[in-house]
Parts: sequence; structure tokens; C-alpha cells
Amino acid sequence: MTASPLPADVPAPLTWADPARAEAFRRWIERIAPAQRLRPETVRLASADASFRRYLRVDTDTPGLARIVMDAPPDKEDSRPFVKVAALMKEAGVAAPQVLDWHEADGFMLLDDLGRQTMLDLIDRERPEANRARYEQAIDALIRWQRASKPGVLPPYDAALLTRELQLFPDWYLARHRGVAVEGKVKETLDRTFAQIVEANLSAPSAYVHRDFMPRNLMIDDDRIGVLDFQDAVYGPITYDIASLMRDAFLSWEEDFVLDITVRYWQAARKAGLPVHDDFGDFYRAVEWMGLQRHLKVAGIFARLTLRDGKPKYLADTPRFIAYIRATAGRYRELAPLLRLVDQVEGTATTEAFSFGRM
Repeated sequence: MTASPLPADVPAPLTWADPARAEAFRRWIERIAPAQRLRPETVRLASADASFRRYLRVDTDTPGLARIVMDAPPDKEDSRPFVKVAALMKEAGVAAPQVLDWHEADGFMLLDDLGRQTMLDLIDRERPEANRARYEQAIDALIRWQRASKPGVLPPYDAALLTRELQLFPDWYLARHRGVAVEGKVKETLDRTFAQIVEANLSAPSAYVHRDFMPRNLMIDDDRIGVLDFQDAVYGPITYDIASLMRDAFLSWEEDFVLDITVRYWQAARKAGLPVHDDFGDFYRAVEWMGLQRHLKVAGIFARLTLRDGKPKYLADTPRFIAYIRATAGRYRELAPLLRLVDQVEGTATTEAFSFGRM
């Protein structure tokens, strides 16, 4: 998932679990410091990641100008996709961290700093309309990214990957977090539902997909939006990133605001010549089914982060995703078995108020 920014003016202590890695970092930062005008003594923790990556901030000789260091142990993180997608973002005219130096063997990378404020930091949760301009900026960046799409450049978001993602829900959320035996009718329901979700999502036209395009990964600096956490980008359903933006992991909106911003995206995408549906109703249904894929995946990921990686803070947001799953499953008759299963697991009441039929 995404990084967890620290307060802008509160430096966090920098510790290393591996003394050898600490020494390798010291040698690298001191070697590049003169050319990059860095001040190695100012290195401090900038953010912690849900993966094995972490980000450090280091000052330069220019007052107010800092750089970011990605610390990504190469035995745990492959940084090559980050470098590739950063270049694609730049070509697309999207503000994203640019690679200034990379020690591939040790997994240290120097990046420019896009600032300390995320879009999420600036969101007014009580007044949705006050955030419209920010969301329109985000839409503009997303459309620039999608307009640059070319097949064969990024990994395909294909049936195999979609299915692997969905499997995180039964493997980690149901079986390991909730203690549900995923067998018999439970497994039959999930297998049948997952096949429907994959089929529906693969019917959408393809574009570049960020896979975590949400306010926490959008940086605001002088009214410019910069994009972070893009290393898992793929080529797949064009519906994914707008679903991610409006059905956030850490922020929920009422349906009318979600619809409003999604309409604005759809209109802008059509104007830009992107391959979205001609009818907004069809498009919105496709976005909802794509969103369901993401909600099931993230519920599994958050359970895994808690149970395997010892990061329990993510599980606190799982109820948001269960609510997303129930809302979408309650809207389509084909998803009634999934809704009943989730309600049984969560101890909630099923209200099968379906609005739409088959996709």
C-alpha cells in the first residue's frame, strides 16, 4: 500500500537493524553528497511504508531545499519498476519524484522532494464541496497519465493477477483474521463471485493503472499535485484509478459526492479521447465492480499487514472496506451470495436492495 507521512517539523530518529547496511548507506550518502550538495548529518526518517521500503529526508546546501532517500533493501524490494514508472510519469507530464542517483546493488535511491503535505492532509472531511478543486487537480493528473498509455510497456493487469489479488480476501481476511473455513459452500460462493468480478473488470478498456491513486499518495506543493507510490503500476482496466480515488482506504464520502466527481472524471476522459463508456450509467457500474475488486484485495492486505508483518494500524481501516463491499454487493443481484457471506461473517443484517441487474 502506501507510505505513512510523519509530521512536517518533527524529525524521527534514524535507526538501522543491520549495522552493515548502515555503513553501506553512510558510504553512499557521503560519496554523492558533494555533487548533490547534500548535508548527510541532516538525514532523518520521512515516512514509513507498508512494504519493506522507507523514506528518509536530507537537507541540501540550499536553504529550504531537501531531497528524499528511498531505502529499499534489494533482497526484499525490486526498485526497477519505480525507476521505470517515474520516467513514464515524467514523459506523461505528471509531477512525480525523479531519480537523481541510484545505488542499485544496495537499494539506495536519491529523489527530488515533492513536499510535506498530502492531499489527504488538506481535505475538509466535513464539507465535501470544499474539496472539489483538489479532486479536479487529481483528475487532471490522472488523465495525463492515462493519455500516455501504451500496451506492452507495463505488466498486464490480467486475469491471473486479478485472481491472485482477490484470493487475498479468503486467505488472509476470512481464514486467518476471521477464522472462517474457506471450503464447501463458502469456497463455491467465492469462486463463482470472483470469476464474475474478473470477467466484468477485464471487459473494461485498458490504460495505465497506478493502483493506489488516492489522496494519501498525492502531494500538494504550491497548487501542484505530485504523485507517489506508483511502483506497482500496470496496464489494465481504465476504471481502477478513479475507483481508488473516490473509494479511499482512509477516507469515505457520501454517494452524491462520489457520483459528482466520477461524472467529472468521465466527462474529462471523454473529452481527452480516452476509451471510457459512452453511457455514464454503464461506466459507473464498471467502476463499482472494479472498486469491489480493490476492496476485497485491500481487506486481505490489511489483515496480512497485521498478522504477518506486525503492522496492526492498517486493520483499523478494514471496516471501511467491508462497508464498501457490502454497499456494492447490495446493488447487484449477481453479488447477493457475496453479500450474504460477508454479512454472516461480520454479523450484519442483509438488505438486498438491488438497483441494477447483470452487467
